[in-house]
Amino acid sequence: DGHVLLGWLSSCALLGLLACAPRPSAAYFGLTGNEPLTILPLTSEMEEAAVKAHYKVCDRLKLEKKQRRMCRRDPGVAETLMEAISMSALECQYQFRFERWNCTLEGRYRASLLKRGFKETAFLYAISSAGLTHAMAKACSAGRMERCTCDEAPDLENREAWQWGGCGDNLKYSNKFVKEFLGRKPNKDLRARVDFHNNLVGMKVIKAGVETTCKCHGVSGSCTVRTCWRQLSPFHEIGKQLKQKYETSLKVGSTTNEATGEGDISPPKKSIPGHSDQIPRTTDLVYIDDSPSFCMMSRYSPGTSGRKCYKDKNCDSICCGRGHNTQSRVVTRPCQCQVRWCCYVECKQCTQREEVYTCKD
Repeated sequence: DGHVLLGWLSSCALLGLLACAPRPSAAYFGLTGNEPLTILPLTSEMEEAAVKAHYKVCDRLKLEKKQRRMCRRDPGVAETLMEAISMSALECQYQFRFERWNCTLEGRYRASLLKRGFKETAFLYAISSAGLTHAMAKACSAGRMERCTCDEAPDLENREAWQWGGCGDNLKYSNKFVKEFLGRKPNKDLRARVDFHNNLVGMKVIKAGVETTCKCHGVSGSCTVRTCWRQLSPFHEIGKQLKQKYETSLKVGSTTNEATGEGDISPPKKSIPGHSDQIPRTTDLVYIDDSPSFCMMSRYSPGTSGRKCYKDKNCDSICCGRGHNTQSRVVTRPCQCQVRWCCYVECKQCTQREEVYTCKD
């Protein structure tokens, strides 16, 4: 399925290891290191090499024909896609670090998970579309894209917006790009409609988190000139909100709209104990299949055998009632740190014994 970002990349790119590709040294371009800090002109050979490298990244991603074309038409898109994947995967792993499923995304587990409509899959779709929306808006305002720039502040020319620091994150362009990139709403297939719905939830959380920032300019801080621009919430905040939506996600089925003949997402036809009959809102994450326990190794996860847990906090849950092992170890950490005038922190080294808890097999 080409519509979820976390399913597209190799494990190298997925973990954000962009350094996997060798970086050319300054000597390679014949630079001395004493050049002025300006944008160095590209030779035609360098331009051609840059285009080939950009195309190569787009071709390496598992994109559909239209997506590959969109990736190739702007050199900044491939880099932004890679950044979005890294950001989304790391945030997923952070949000689920204390759970049985800790967002394990190694190849075979990821592929199996994406074939099913679990609530974990719903989170993956939402966090990946949110990641791309966030990364694209930021890339525009940072000047890394050819087809977009910042979201201009009202009543300001673009140049003035840059000058006064009023360059807002371009959510308008980002939303348009991501919607086109992810494709149109499917009509009949329930799973495709659910995935599309969860993609939109991720985008809506980004939009709801936009804040207006203002800056005053004038003599002695007076507000004779005031510029305002829009900024997105930090992505960690987005991840936290999507994790909350995961906790309250709704199981759904399919109905047909008699007026249009198109399929609608609705509560399951048969009432299921423990599941709500609530009609999902456009901001709810939805899923089709009940999740496995993730306790033992399966096609969906490596299980929780050997997982580190926290006694009296989550060992009972993560270890699935199998109990946990306790190991004692000695660790040395910085302690009693003090700020010294003016510019450094001085710490002592403290040695202490701590206990580590891991789930039994």
